[in-house]
Amino acid sequence: MPEATVKKTNTVKKKPVTKRRKRERTIKGDCDYVFLLTVFSLLVIGIIMMFSASYAWAISEGKEGSYYASRQAMFAAGGLILMYIFSKIDYQIYKTPAIAISAYIIPLFFLILVLIIGTTDGGAQRWINLGVFQFQPSELMKIGIVIMYSYLIERNYDRMNTVKYGILPYMALLGIVAVLLMMQPHLSATIIISFLCIVLMFIGGTKIWHMIVVGLVGVAGIVGMVLYKLLVEGYGYFMVRIKVWLDPFSDIQGDSWQSAQSLIAIGSGGFFGLGLGESRQKYLYLPESKNDFVFSIVCEELGFVGALTVILLFVLLVFRGIYIAKRAQDKFGMLVAVGLTMHIGIQALLNIAVVSGFIMNTGISLPFFSYGGTALLLQLSEMGIVLNISRKRYRPEPNKNKSGKTSSENNSKGGKPDDYVKMDA
Repeated sequence: MPEATVKKTNTVKKKPVTKRRKRERTIKGDCDYVFLLTVFSLLVIGIIMMFSASYAWAISEGKEGSYYASRQAMFAAGGLILMYIFSKIDYQIYKTPAIAISAYIIPLFFLILVLIIGTTDGGAQRWINLGVFQFQPSELMKIGIVIMYSYLIERNYDRMNTVKYGILPYMALLGIVAVLLMMQPHLSATIIISFLCIVLMFIGGTKIWHMIVVGLVGVAGIVGMVLYKLLVEGYGYFMVRIKVWLDPFSDIQGDSWQSAQSLIAIGSGGFFGLGLGESRQKYLYLPESKNDFVFSIVCEELGFVGALTVILLFVLLVFRGIYIAKRAQDKFGMLVAVGLTMHIGIQALLNIAVVSGFIMNTGISLPFFSYGGTALLLQLSEMGIVLNISRKRYRPEPNKNKSGKTSSENNSKGGKPDDYVKMDA
């Protein structure tokens, strides 16, 4: 029988039945606007609340009431410029060996330098004075170790299930940083960087039982630090810290003053708060109200609703960062996006836990809210890197027929539709 072709009528349009293909292509486009707007929202709310929290302290120091807020706004403007610049720089440049290694070595050099020429405040030698401003090398290391870990994990991805390539190099890098940080001492930075490293190793493919070993080593390190504190500062000091944590009102006129005032501020806010600018605890009752304890003022002035809004914005930032990581162009971009986003999320979580009394006070600032110019510059730079990663992402290619054209292209040019079939007469 001769072969005849039969063309289906176009009276009833049917969806083309095609096999889904797993091929993907790189899409270059605009940055993730949800992530960008979330960062901008946190920044604006943070400056407003920092201004409210710092006003009374600035006047008590003989400065203008807007002194700290104006400086923070200046750094925020510079940070937005840096965020824009980093959002335009191809993140692939960070995976070159020279830059990835330098991202770890340079902060490491400053961590050593701060122990020699650093300025001391509150019993900790954490800052390097550059004249115009001071900066903490630990803030730079939070970015550097994310880039270094991401570079090594992508390079050794197929061997991450081994001890040689999946455990030893990362423990060595983290161990050096942890020792230098504890010599300052800077416990909060040590905790945050350790969490970041564990998250990246887990995502990178390190075996679970290897992670358990790392956890046991970490616990041993914590025990060692506690013993060191006992030997250097005495048993009495350690017990006071524990007592203040367990009962913030045990010595309200002494050691537990800050913790007690923080809880009073949080409780005074109620559901809707006292109103923006109406805080009472910021009038020299709550120490560090513009820094580590600014969230307490947020709770007092904006109440449960305002505090929950801020928390949800941080949650949205983390989830959107993970969304960007899932659509990243390569493993390196995925790891960097997760690491930098989780840095903000982990630090915000720990800060809120401290001010609300869930964990002991370790001096953790709240990203985008706490006063600190260099920290804000670096945080916005991190967000710029994540935005650049969001510009390059994978999407499934549209299905094509044998002619190499998509269904829509074929139909628009009068070609044979996908439901064209051959039948034997």
